[in-house]
Order: sequence, then structure tokens, then C-alpha cells
Amino acid sequence: MVRRTKAEAQATRNGLLDAAELLFQSQGVSRTSLNQIASAAGTTRGAIYWHFQDKADLFNAMMERVTLPMEDTLGCLSRNADQLDDPLHHLRTAVADALHKTAYDERTRRVFEVATHKVEYVDEMRAVRERHLQVRNACVAMTEQTLKEAAQRQSLTIAMPLQSAALGLHVTIDGLIQNWLLDPQAFDLVQQGCLSVDTHLRGLGFTLSDVLAPRPAAGLPLKAGPGAKPLAPSGLPTPARSRKQTA
Repeated sequence: MVRRTKAEAQATRNGLLDAAELLFQSQGVSRTSLNQIASAAGTTRGAIYWHFQDKADLFNAMMERVTLPMEDTLGCLSRNADQLDDPLHHLRTAVADALHKTAYDERTRRVFEVATHKVEYVDEMRAVRERHLQVRNACVAMTEQTLKEAAQRQSLTIAMPLQSAALGLHVTIDGLIQNWLLDPQAFDLVQQGCLSVDTHLRGLGFTLSDVLAPRPAAGLPLKAGPGAKPLAPSGLPTPARSRKQTA
């Protein structure tokens, strides 16, 4: 077997993940085989096992491409909450940015749709469920730490356990995203999400001094408009016609 360069191997890995995203979205995870993914990526089944242990490992790698940046943002926020001038503002902005990316970044939306509506936690996907729970618990813990620091800054005693307050915020946003993915035209995810976050925080007793708004990444629209509607699902990947690769 011809030894491939690191860049070529990474390109093959990315191609497999790209193909998996589109196939999972159109067919569902359980109905998509590794052979189909390999064919759509223009490579072999052996290449999949070179990069991933199984379908669950591939699925988790697909998720990490969009969720890790968000996890890193929240993690950095919670670790440095005591050093921020307004940790609550940074938390709100991080949530707004995540909502905006979900609505207007094609890959983020596609992956979240797969994770929300196209996966079954059957035995072969047990590792996916474990990863989902790990991310949920980490996000709640990070939010709890930020709320704790923000409450101290405002000399506020929250009338409920901080963990419950953080969990409530998490399930509010998670539920909004799930319902929006069912019908993206039903409501503005960013607008309603920001409103819900601030309503939750005010209900806990926090004083908010500004209006929550996202700071979109380069290339993403600031707000919805004729040319900035949430993207429609993409079609199936076309099998590559180039010579098959194995790693």
C-alpha cells in the first residue's frame, strides 16, 4: 500500500465526514452503511477503519467538528469567569453566537439536525449516547460556574440550586433548537433564543444592562433577510470519480 502524506490522510478523513453528514441527514444514521459512506467519499471501507473504529466513532468525530468550538468557548468562559468584567454578558453572547451559527452555518445546522432527528441510540451507537451525555453535563457545569460568579458580582442570592438554574437554561436553548429544526420558518431562532435566555436570567434575579445580540463569524449574516434565510438541506454527495484511496 502506498504511504500517504499527513495532508492526504486528513483530506480523506474530512471527505468521509462530509459524506457521512449528508447521508445521515438524508437517510438517517441506522439506514446508512459504512460502505455507502466510503462510496460517496470516493474511497474504500478500509479507509473508514483506518480513521475510525466504527460508525459511532465516525459519528462522534462528525459532531466534534461543530460542537468542540462551542465547548471550548464555554470552557474558557467558566475557567476565567472570575477574571471577566461581566461574566454574564460573555455567557449570553456565547449562547447567542451558538444560536446564530446553528441558524446560518450549513454544517452546524446539518449536524445538529442529524444528532437531533436522525439518530437512534441502539447498541452500536451507545458511544454516541455517552458522548451526548458528556457534552450535556459539561455544558451545564460550565454554565453553573459562570452563573455562580455572576451572582457574586451582583450580590445576588438565587432562590434555587445553581445546578438547576444552569440546567434550566440549557434545556430551554436545547428545546428551542430542536423545535426550530422541525420547522425553521416557524420562528427566528436567534431572536427567540436571545429573548428566552434573558427571560430566564431575569427570572433568576439577574440585572441585565444590555441587549443580547450575536457576533457572527466571518462570512455569516448578522440577521435574517432575503439573502440570509436558513439554508435548505443539501443533496446527497456524489461518488468521487478519482482513484480510490485507502487512508
